[in-house]
Amino acid sequence: MSTTSSQRISFVSDLHLFSRRSRGEQFRDQLLEESRKSDMIVLGGDIFDYRWSTFGCEHRTSEAAIRWLEDFTDAANCDVHFLMGNHDDHPYLIERLPGLADRKARFFWDRYMLRVEDTVFMHGDVADRQMTAACLAQARSGFCHRPRPSWRHHLYDLAIQAQLHRLTPPAVYPKKRVARRILGYLDSLNHGIDSGLKHVYFGHTHRPLDGYMYQNVAFHNCGAPIGRAQFRILHRALPRSQGNS
Repeated sequence: MSTTSSQRISFVSDLHLFSRRSRGEQFRDQLLEESRKSDMIVLGGDIFDYRWSTFGCEHRTSEAAIRWLEDFTDAANCDVHFLMGNHDDHPYLIERLPGLADRKARFFWDRYMLRVEDTVFMHGDVADRQMTAACLAQARSGFCHRPRPSWRHHLYDLAIQAQLHRLTPPAVYPKKRVARRILGYLDSLNHGIDSGLKHVYFGHTHRPLDGYMYQNVAFHNCGAPIGRAQFRILHRALPRSQGNS
């Protein structure tokens, strides 16, 4: 005999911590509160921002990222699953994540995606163009993480003041195009519609989505806490079968 209960997964991405334009750290307490009601929190990539880091050094940014993940895992009341995005898929961080997973029984990580039942959690940089796994790996390896010079920060500040960070995503990332590219990528990994896929939780585009339907798959995006852009923590309830005799 079996009974069915539900597991609750909370999802957040694109905090862009260590960037001076991010409001991500303001959500830490809210995330910890969610951990008390969740079985797992998925950190969906670009949690840290090497390119715009105020530390000004990739080594110091990596050390700060590991400290943040370790402290957050200690404080959370559930499993923590860290996925990487283009802004934090850095060799220094990848080198240290296995050690963190060894030290912390409730910490897990993957570079690209997590599949739980009918739901995929991923960063979503495959939305930039049609990609296979090899294309995504190449794009990540070619991404420049070196800290930007001060004049580039100034230009970024001006863009935020002009609200370009809120106006650009709908133009660059039309919902249907994004959904089609994500499904194409997942199909190439045998995680597409034929596998029973029903939900995709992703980030990267900084464009909030609440169950946008494409080919009977619901797409969800939490946005990004950059400037005054919209952002919220997302949730997914999934059935959990438990065998009882």
